[in-house]
Amino acid sequence: MGQSVFLGMSGGVDSSVSALLLQQAGYDVSGVNLRLFHNEDLGECREKTCCSLADAEDARAVTARLGIPFYVFDFSQVFRSTVIADFISEYEAGRTPNPCAECNRSVKFGALLERALALHGEFLATGHYARVERDETTGRWLLKRGMDRSKDQSYFLYMLTQDQLSRTLFPLGALHKTEVREIAEQNGLVNAKKRDSQDICFAPDGDYVSFIQRTTGHSSPTGDFVDQEGKLLGQHKGFVRYTRGQHKGLGLSIEPPLYVLDKDPATGTIRLGPDSALWTRMLTAENMNWISVPAITKPLRVTAKTRYSQQESAATAEALEGGGLRLTFDVPQRAVTPGQAVVLYDGETVVGGGTIVQ
Repeated sequence: MGQSVFLGMSGGVDSSVSALLLQQAGYDVSGVNLRLFHNEDLGECREKTCCSLADAEDARAVTARLGIPFYVFDFSQVFRSTVIADFISEYEAGRTPNPCAECNRSVKFGALLERALALHGEFLATGHYARVERDETTGRWLLKRGMDRSKDQSYFLYMLTQDQLSRTLFPLGALHKTEVREIAEQNGLVNAKKRDSQDICFAPDGDYVSFIQRTTGHSSPTGDFVDQEGKLLGQHKGFVRYTRGQHKGLGLSIEPPLYVLDKDPATGTIRLGPDSALWTRMLTAENMNWISVPAITKPLRVTAKTRYSQQESAATAEALEGGGLRLTFDVPQRAVTPGQAVVLYDGETVVGGGTIVQ
């Protein structure tokens, strides 16, 4: 009997191929589908999200074909009290949250890993495109980019601790997406050609404002649009509807074009200005998690990015009192947004990351 691993299975091709590869590598694999919310409670039909009944059945079909156990864990209460609660509170506080990162922190590598260990599992595996390696010199576990740069998901995994990394497997880390689909087709997996899920799972139509209103039972307060000098420009339609750098949907006919610069939750005011005002070389971050190093004690040269889809840029990282971070980019960056993650790299390796404050 091989080492025991619990694999998170969404019903997509990535986690399905992960199950096959782990089985071929000799692991004792159990597939787990997570029930993160009840769609009808959120006002969504079951077919629209990555947590639908159809997705669970796809995952079940793959485990049946491979002859491995299949479980469904209902983590809806954990998901609601962490991911959804954080999502709403961050938007209401004027920040733009990162729900995928919070889900990895609290649910997949939090509650699911704890459950797997309680059931005598030795590892947790997922279909993320990333790699875990051990640095034999320092003894630290390293998080590295997936070999397929177009699918690399290390940005969303920056919060993994040394203990979590030591118990984590990413079977797809060395593969490209085209290879994964080829493996699925060659082995007759039902979801070989299934499209990837791109949206926030609990707001699959992209209408996160309606989701917040349904969940909280109230509409976001309206307020003033003002310019950089505080001059009234008009009224906005709800505080949570806007994020830094946004231009579309402002409802103002003003030239030259204006963009959201920042938001004041105390007054409900949203400040607008030109694109040139969105560029900055410096940011601060908190809630840092260091991976390749235990901490930084002197300025460190890195590359960094402040959004998943962004190309990283060269920067200097410096520690702040209290565990925070000051990051100074070599060249200005556009629309660095409070609430989003900043992730630092040294080549292929994630140095660490945290939550942008300003």
